[in-house]
Amino acid sequence: MASIINKFYTAFSNLDAGAMLLCYHDNVTFEDPAFGTLKGSRAKAMWQMLCESQKGKDFRIEFSKIIEDETTGKAHWEAFYTFSKTGRRVHNKINAEFRIKEGLIIAHKDQFNLYKWSKQALGLKGFLLGHTRYFKTKLQAQTNKILDDYIEKKSDPN
Repeated sequence: MASIINKFYTAFSNLDAGAMLLCYHDNVTFEDPAFGTLKGSRAKAMWQMLCESQKGKDFRIEFSKIIEDETTGKAHWEAFYTFSKTGRRVHNKINAEFRIKEGLIIAHKDQFNLYKWSKQALGLKGFLLGHTRYFKTKLQAQTNKILDDYIEKKSDPN
């Protein structure tokens, strides 16, 4: 039987948000430098949004070094894509840690070098500001606003 983490990243590599979310516990907590901490349905909506936004684009991931037992796990994954706001190519290297409960992911923390990402995605602006707390705070506010708009649009029946 494939591990829950392997199932999660296989689904992600296929941009299959539905299959990804089946790997997440309803009370999941997700954390990364770009979004900060997201819980439950917000964490799930973030993956749906990311998958939908990358369909038909040059996005791909590679994952490896999966280590998992009944309660914890780790993985390494790399994302390759064009950052839509600038048209710049990004190769982001991420280390993930997981807690597992009832066979599902209950906590997921992605760690990556935000400064390296910002230089790739934003060029000079990222080079100059990407290492600051101001940049991280502003980025998280922007990504969460985009997520809020996505959730509101999904829940709007019109």
